[in-house]
This record gives sequence, structure tokens and C-alpha cells, in this order.
Amino acid sequence: MVMNMNHLHIFVKVAEKMNFTEASRELFISQPAVSKAVKNLEDSLHLKLFMRDKQNGLMLTETGKDILVLARQMIGIESKIYQTADQKQKLLSGKVKIGSFPAVSTNILPETIALFRSKYPLIDIELVEGTSAQIKEWVGDRSVDFGIAASPFEPFEHQLLLSDYMVAVIPEAYAKLTKEQYIDLKKYEHDIIFCKGGHEIALSKTFQQHGLDVKENLTVQHADTLMKMVKNNLGIGIISNFTLSSVSHDLAVKDITPRISRDIGIIAHAFAELTPAAQQFTQVLSEVGCFAKTKSP
Repeated sequence: MVMNMNHLHIFVKVAEKMNFTEASRELFISQPAVSKAVKNLEDSLHLKLFMRDKQNGLMLTETGKDILVLARQMIGIESKIYQTADQKQKLLSGKVKIGSFPAVSTNILPETIALFRSKYPLIDIELVEGTSAQIKEWVGDRSVDFGIAASPFEPFEHQLLLSDYMVAVIPEAYAKLTKEQYIDLKKYEHDIIFCKGGHEIALSKTFQQHGLDVKENLTVQHADTLMKMVKNNLGIGIISNFTLSSVSHDLAVKDITPRISRDIGIIAHAFAELTPAAQQFTQVLSEVGCFAKTKSP
């Protein structure tokens, strides 16, 4: 049996949109042509890839979910073949799809993308943003070529970009704390507003190691939300130093005890499996990340 790559491309697009009509619009082909391609793929595999549910509409079958991951892998290999050929002709082209969280998108990716485009103008870049947990899911199901996420990185291969740690931001109502050398989380446990955003595992490990049972006063996911809460004197903000560097503010910043650290890195199933375009992007990203590391306090 010869696998029809066009059918695989169409199947992946339908699986992403969960709608035949929307998939046809993005692919610039007719809806009947999309339906026929999926039907031909199902016939060649002798199984159903989709099912219709009265409440949820179009859904992948369990086998369809497995096939989707493999289809993305095959499309990635196809892209790698063409990119390798282009690279030999010094005309590297294609597309790189990256999963990232907002702080990295703000602090590191603009410079990385500008530098990368100056070297490889024919390569398209697609950026999707989410939490570290979402990024790991996207890498897992091959929705993105690679991701930039917070530790722990298992079960993926990773390349370290930089190390990060959490700090306290002090509201005006707590001005006296600016004289303290650091903020003791235990001492102010009822005044804390946490901005998690990928620090959850680091938080729990640190608390466990130090025998702390800190109960946060308020928990948020986004830096902008935390800053507004702090500015309204709702508590002491605890946020990643790296994330804080992407937010404009005029608040006092203090180290905390116990120290809470994490690493930020590039993750992939296997870096050797990445397309030439993706490999070149991770190389430029690592260079920019190393520079950012030397600039961080």
C-alpha cells in the first residue's frame, strides 16, 4: 500500500479544525474533495478516523488520534526531505512552528526571529503561545516542531536556555518591606499573591523541601493580572524574575526566601529529528538565549 501524502495533509487539517468546511476553506479546495480524501484514507487503512457525536460534533476515534500523531510525524519527515534538498542548494525554505509562553515571546523571540530571518528569509515562522503544560502537550502530539517551556522537561530532549527564579513585588501599602533584605514567604504567608505560569512544580518542591505549608492569598496565571492586584494593595506579588522583565512597572522588587528556581529550555522529541529549518532556528535561539543569560541579574 502506497501512502498518499496529500490525503494525510488533508486529514491533519480536518483533525485540527474538526470541521470539513473550515478545512476546505484553509486548503482552498472544495468540501466534497476534502471528504473524499478522508474517505479514501480511511478505506486504505481499513478503519474509521472520525466519528460524529450528537453533543460534541465531529471527533477523532481513538485510533484516529494515534494516526494523527503519526501523520504529523510523516509530514515532518516529508518537509525535512525537501528542506535538506533546498539546504544543499543553499535555498533553505519551509516552515517552523514554535510553541512558546509569553515571557519568552516578549524577551527572546523578537531578536531571535529578526536574526533568523536575516539568514533564512524563505522560511515561514508560526508562533503559538500557551502555558508550559500546553506547550509540552503540543510537542507531545507534534502540533509544533519544538517548544520553549519551563522545567521539568521530561520526557523530552531539551537544550537549556537560561535559569530563572522568583522574586517579590511590593505594593505601596507594604513600603516598609523595601528595607528588608529579602521577603520571607513563611512570615508573610497570608499576604502572598502567586503568579504561577509554569512555576507550580518548582513551588511545590521548594515548599516540601523546607517544610512550608504556604497558603497563597490569591493565585493568578498572568503577569499583567498580578501587577494590577499588587498595585491595588491586595498583597505581595511573587513572580518569575524572567517574566517580570517583560512587564513595565514602578514597584519595588525583592528576593525571596526560600529561593524558588526553575530552568527554561527548548524541548523536542529528538533534536536530530527536527527539520533543517527547525534545527537552524534552535541554534539561533540558543545563541540569543545565551546572550540574554549574560544580561540577566
